[in-house]
Amino acid sequence: MSQEGKPDFYTQKGYQMRSQHALTGAMEDYLEMICRIAEGEGGVRVGTLSQKLHVKPSSATKMLQQLDHAGFIHAEKYGFVHLTEKGREAGRYLLYRHEIIEKFLCALNQSSDQLEQAEKIEHFLDRETVKNLDALTSLLRAENGPWQSPSG
Repeated sequence: MSQEGKPDFYTQKGYQMRSQHALTGAMEDYLEMICRIAEGEGGVRVGTLSQKLHVKPSSATKMLQQLDHAGFIHAEKYGFVHLTEKGREAGRYLLYRHEIIEKFLCALNQSSDQLEQAEKIEHFLDRETVKNLDALTSLLRAENGPWQSPSG
């Protein structure tokens, strides 16, 4: 709060700097994709990750080093990337968050594809908001029947 008792406003970067969140939006994108790939294939290779995210392998390698250093993954040199328990836990939440936001947006916009919009906004919602969106979406689905959504 400001000295006048009014809320302080910041730029997006300012809000990010105030956050105690260990993961940046980019780190979340990589961790979420690692979890998606790992669900079906177990280990993840840099080439597969870079292809799925449409980035250069060198960019993926840099981000994997950051995620490894932060304890979310274990990356073998020239090998597979494996999630740590910390990475699995964070990744499960990121997948849940993405699913809830996309379902809500599909329902809101009467669409079956809101992937891009969900990807753009998912990093800016806190856990309480995601939990409340989940409850709201469930309530509205119960009242109005099933909505179109990517995962049903």
